[in-house]
Amino acid sequence: MRDICLIRAPFNLGLRPLRPGHEPGTWRAPQALTEAGLVEALAPAQVVDMERPAYSIEPQPDTKLRNGPAMRSFNLQLADIVADTIRRGAFPLIVGGDCTILLGALAGMRRSGPLSLVHVDGHSDFRHPGNDDDKLPLSSAAGMDLAAATGRGEALLTEWPGVEGPLLRDDHVIQIGERENRDPDYAWRDIEATDITLVDVFAARELGAAGVIAKAEPVLARGSRHWLHFDVDALDQTVMPAVDSPGSPGIAPDELVAILGDLVARPGCVGMNMTIFDPDLDPTGELAVWLVNFLRRVFAAQ
Repeated sequence: MRDICLIRAPFNLGLRPLRPGHEPGTWRAPQALTEAGLVEALAPAQVVDMERPAYSIEPQPDTKLRNGPAMRSFNLQLADIVADTIRRGAFPLIVGGDCTILLGALAGMRRSGPLSLVHVDGHSDFRHPGNDDDKLPLSSAAGMDLAAATGRGEALLTEWPGVEGPLLRDDHVIQIGERENRDPDYAWRDIEATDITLVDVFAARELGAAGVIAKAEPVLARGSRHWLHFDVDALDQTVMPAVDSPGSPGIAPDELVAILGDLVARPGCVGMNMTIFDPDLDPTGELAVWLVNFLRRVFAAQ
C-alpha cells in the first residue's frame, strides 16, 4: 500500500471561455471533490494545495497560447511538487483542473528518468501547430497536452528544465477513449501515423477491460514506470455531463474502474492525474459525490 500525496490543483488556464465573461469552472474541482468526501475516501498521507492562478482572456507576448506564461509557471511549480513527492517514495495523485496539468506532472517525473503514459481521455488531445487551422488570436492548450508531451507545439509546453528532448517518446504512449476519430471531419488524424498506440472508445467497448489492458501491455513493457492520465470526459455524457466537452459514447463506468484500477495497482504506476470535472455544471453536487466513489473503487485494489 503506497502513501498517496493528494495534490489539489485549482487550474483552468488551458480552457477557452464558452461565452463572453465566462471563466471555466474546472478550477473549483479540487474543492468540490474535497467537500464530497475525497480525503475521507482515499485517506492520503499528505495533502498539498496549490495556489489558483489568475485566468486571463488577453493575448500574451510571444505566444499564441491563452494564459501561456502563467500556464508554464504553474506547471513548473507542479513539476517541483511531483519530483519531491517521488523522492519521498509517495504516490502523487493530482486532482485538477484542466488536462494541461499533465505536462507539469510529466516534467516532474522525467527528472528521475523516462516513463510511459496511459492517456485515458475522450479526446486524444493531439492538436498542435502542424494540424491546427484555428485562425483565432488565441489557442486553448487543453486540447494539446498529448501533442505537447510528445514534443509537438510551442516551447512553452514542450521544453522543460532537466529534461532532454520531449517528455515522452511516441512508442511509450497509449491513448484510450478517443470518440471522434471515426468522424469524417476528424482534425487530428496525423496521430494515426505515429507510434502512439491507439484504442478508441469503440474498440475499448468491444475489447472490455481485459482486452484494453492487453493492448497496453507492450507499451508498459517498454519502460519500468508509467503515469496514468484520466480525463473524466472518457465517461459517457449521460454518466458525467459536468465537463466542458461532453460526448457519447464513453467507456462504461465498471469497465473504466477495472482498467484504471489494474493500472494503478501495478508497481510500475508512479502517479496519476484526474482532470476536467467542472463543478459549475454540477449544481446539486451529486456528480462530485459519484466521482469520489468512482475514485474510491479505482484505488481499492492499490
